[in-house]
Amino acid sequence: MLFTSRLLSRWPPTTHHLSLRQQTLLTLLSRPQMPNLMTRRTMATETTEARREDEAGTTETQTGTGTTPTTSRRAALGATSCRRDFLSKRDQVQDNRAAKRRKVIDGAADGNSYMSIPFSTDEIAAEERRPKRKVAVLIGYAGTGYHGIQINHKEKTIEGDLFAAFVKAGAISKANADDPKKSSLVRCARTDKGVHAAANVLSLKLIVEDEDIVDKINSHLPDQIKVWGIQRVTNGFSCYQACDSRWYEYLMPSYALLPPQPQSFLGKKIIDAAKEKGTYDEYMYRLDDVKNFWEEVEKNDIQPILEKMDPEIRAEVIRILHDTADQELTDDGEPSKPNTDVAKDVEMKDTPAEETTTTEPSKDGEVVTTEATTEATTTETQPPAAKVEREFTPVELAVREVKAAYVAAKRRYRVTAPRLEKLQEALNQYLGTHNFHNYTILKSHTDPSARRHIKSFQVNPTPIRINDTEWLSLKVHGQSFMMHQIRKMVAMAVLIVRCGAPMSLVNESYGPRRISIPKAPGLGLMLERPVFDVSNKKFKELGKEPIDFGKWDKEIQAFKDEHIYKRMFELEEKENSFHLFFNQIDNFRTDYFLWVTPGGIEASHERSDRTAEKIPKALQAELGDEADGVAEDGSSN
Repeated sequence: MLFTSRLLSRWPPTTHHLSLRQQTLLTLLSRPQMPNLMTRRTMATETTEARREDEAGTTETQTGTGTTPTTSRRAALGATSCRRDFLSKRDQVQDNRAAKRRKVIDGAADGNSYMSIPFSTDEIAAEERRPKRKVAVLIGYAGTGYHGIQINHKEKTIEGDLFAAFVKAGAISKANADDPKKSSLVRCARTDKGVHAAANVLSLKLIVEDEDIVDKINSHLPDQIKVWGIQRVTNGFSCYQACDSRWYEYLMPSYALLPPQPQSFLGKKIIDAAKEKGTYDEYMYRLDDVKNFWEEVEKNDIQPILEKMDPEIRAEVIRILHDTADQELTDDGEPSKPNTDVAKDVEMKDTPAEETTTTEPSKDGEVVTTEATTEATTTETQPPAAKVEREFTPVELAVREVKAAYVAAKRRYRVTAPRLEKLQEALNQYLGTHNFHNYTILKSHTDPSARRHIKSFQVNPTPIRINDTEWLSLKVHGQSFMMHQIRKMVAMAVLIVRCGAPMSLVNESYGPRRISIPKAPGLGLMLERPVFDVSNKKFKELGKEPIDFGKWDKEIQAFKDEHIYKRMFELEEKENSFHLFFNQIDNFRTDYFLWVTPGGIEASHERSDRTAEKIPKALQAELGDEADGVAEDGSSN
């Protein structure tokens, strides 16, 4: 310290007489030091004064040194400028981020954004500043009417409604309401469009001083979104990285296990390939108790309807049904030779042909059904035109009656124990670590991230009955899942059972050959809960509360019954989503799904390049190549 004091007392010093150690210390002392927050204003003032004196051209010479004040001030100005540049970098980043965010909002979001809530400068300045704390927010939600969980500018999402509720409840300050990144928002598992979650977790920084903060947040949320609780966590906690594994549940009607109709494209291909390969008897044995299902439906349900018709109408109805099942579909999934005399397929949505029914979320998140007629939109100055009632022809009415009978017969089906055992056998093929590159998008067989570990995959042996439909519950437990992986796993297992295919198909799908696996409807998928075993052990050691949904078991079960399961059942009853899905798979004349026939994977279309290959439009939705939302969880995208 003595050397340092003497050295600084005769600045600038000469160095020829100093030792190497002293010269090193001098070098360190002469380097520009990083200023703290308290010196920013002083530095800015000194820099301004130095610049003004420099511009004035002061050239006085110090005696005996040969150094001018201009030169020394320029050096000081350069060092201070570096410090100023460093200090302003953070502000520049924030300004650039704000400009980019504004550009997105003004462009794609048309000036409105679900993830940026604006407040005036006066409103922000008047708000009391309160400390933020890193927390885990435990939530549940029904995804109907939402474009997934992940917040974005232009789509209504679960996080968008939660973020707005946080701001309204005072858990996020007005100064941070324009960008969720300011609160370090992270989700444990991302869910796709329409997918539900009984339990999910967000980690972020919130203002949680109020004891009733959970109630305040819930008061600003729709009934289909619920905050179960908020728990303090460590500052470095990320619910995404800390999650050990995830449980999902998938619900589907038991009629999904029925085989394709024999007159459908896929049904014919299966039978022809079985006869050609000499495995027809084996195929019929795998079908077991459902091998005569469609024959009995034709005899007991369809023939009585046809017999009541006039001969001419009956002949036309049979022709239309045969053509619909046998002809090739266009890229849009429509018959290549549509019959203009036939009304819209009653199998898809039970809606009059002159009306179009759409489902969309309202402001409070509830689903609102709106009807758009073929009439022009009326205004205040134009009186509404009289509604034109469209009359169906006798052939149209007859076709609708026959197709409704097919759907009703499927809903009356009750699964048997042997059929469930075959489904469980198929699900068991997923256990362990495998290469699931065929069960997601944009991943090759050589991509290490395509390898995932499945801990368990169980079908509940006791179905549940809702109205006329019997439902099956499948639960899968895995470390992490890729986009569409669960829905494609369900579709593969179900197709194997309903088509009488060998279980070895699952193991073959792990190989390098690229095959097309459709994704089952998102309607039936629900995130059951994430697991945090490792983090909870650390929390226990630190004296913090573990992340455990067990304390809300009763509330969560009631929420599932009222807001998740009920929505699933009602939507399926209304839109026949599963019937539509399998009807599309069975009747689309393509070799994409022929791996399910006795011809095996070699008989199916091999996709050479997922990013460049042109996929028929009707298949894009089934295969999930065009991501219609977000992944089931965010482990790999």
